[in-house]
Amino acid sequence: MKKSAFQLLIATVLLCSCLGQGGKAQGNSETTGDDSIVPIEVKYATGFTVSDSAGCRLVNIGKTDRFALVHSLDTQVPEGYTKIHVPISSTICMTALQLSNFTILNAHDVVKGITGTKNLFNRDILQRVDDGKIVKIGMEGEFDTELVLAAKPDVIFISPSKRGGYDAIKQTGITLVPHLGYQELDPLGQAEWIKLVGMFIGKEKVANELFNGIEQRYNDLKEKVAGCESMPTVFSGEMHYGNWHAVGGKNYLAQIFRDAGAVYVIEDEETAGEDLEFEKMYDLAANADYWRILNSFQGDFTYDALRASEPRNTLFKAFKDKKVIYSNMKKQPYYEIMPVEPDILLKDFVAIFHPELVEADYQPKYYRLLK
Repeated sequence: MKKSAFQLLIATVLLCSCLGQGGKAQGNSETTGDDSIVPIEVKYATGFTVSDSAGCRLVNIGKTDRFALVHSLDTQVPEGYTKIHVPISSTICMTALQLSNFTILNAHDVVKGITGTKNLFNRDILQRVDDGKIVKIGMEGEFDTELVLAAKPDVIFISPSKRGGYDAIKQTGITLVPHLGYQELDPLGQAEWIKLVGMFIGKEKVANELFNGIEQRYNDLKEKVAGCESMPTVFSGEMHYGNWHAVGGKNYLAQIFRDAGAVYVIEDEETAGEDLEFEKMYDLAANADYWRILNSFQGDFTYDALRASEPRNTLFKAFKDKKVIYSNMKKQPYYEIMPVEPDILLKDFVAIFHPELVEADYQPKYYRLLK
């Protein structure tokens, strides 16, 4: 009996040492103690890695950023790592992609600042902005440092791909955490960044469960598509300011096309995107079966509008056959939630390329054939 009691005491001490002497920091209301010891496995994302050490969780982001997530500020961390007391209770998001992670994790209460509300549809976020619970700190390069400080963020998630303006924020001493989800070439890899956010806000268990569902649905549908004999061809983009910005073969969208059972006309898997002259794009896509377009159009986008923007658009087979796949960011909550819904995005394309593989009454969320 004494031996059992002693073993129980030792087990309790070991568990407490992993959590840190000071216990958990105050996070959002849904944080639970169980989440703090949930293991994280990174399966698809290439931008971050996770390993657990004595009393802390080590997170490496990109090639240079190292963070040690701890539950007690007394915890010793390896040299070269920035200590972060988790779960955090406040942060600022710099992109819609980052915001999508907090939305799917039901953690808007942790978000205290965003850059702006352009093309933002989420009613809860908009209401929080109206109520002053979330501040708009301005766009990249023009951040309002006073508003940043007023938001009192524990950390700020940044996007190194943006124009920057982070030098002024660095002077505040607030820890900047790169969110590199935008660099992921695998759709599931991009969605897996919810696990990184989950670790910061104490929702590892929720993040794991959500991602497991996304992964299962995506791969089940991808497997169905793999059995298709016919594969239509597709191209993407429009002319803007004299150039056609074409998605490269080494791109998130190109992978979605392939997984949905289509052949993307740009086969080069070395580039993520490039600007082409119209003639070059026409050479590649003149006879493609489908044409995908994503834009922000005021009003209803039509084939007439597509013709008016560039008369030569009528030369493409996909235009003639009325097979333009379209999404309007003025009417669809695209970037604010799509990054964590690759399974739905995949299904939208499969419903177009291989409609026999989805239910007859399927209602697409992002993309549909332009009428």
